[in-house]
Amino acid sequence: MTKNMGTTDRLVRSALAAGAAALIATKTVKGPAAIALGGLATIFALTSSVGHCPAYDVADINTL
Repeated sequence: MTKNMGTTDRLVRSALAAGAAALIATKTVKGPAAIALGGLATIFALTSSVGHCPAYDVADINTL
């Protein structure tokens, strides 16, 4: 698995994941929307931590 995400991309994803987690923790977002947002935040956190996005492979994108 080769890295395909640059530093800026990884930082933005990390910030979005943290923001989503904050919205869920403060119960600003509830119910099914919170579950969907939590899933998206998890994906963003995981992809930013490893520096690889499988969707970028499919779309032939490389921000590195």
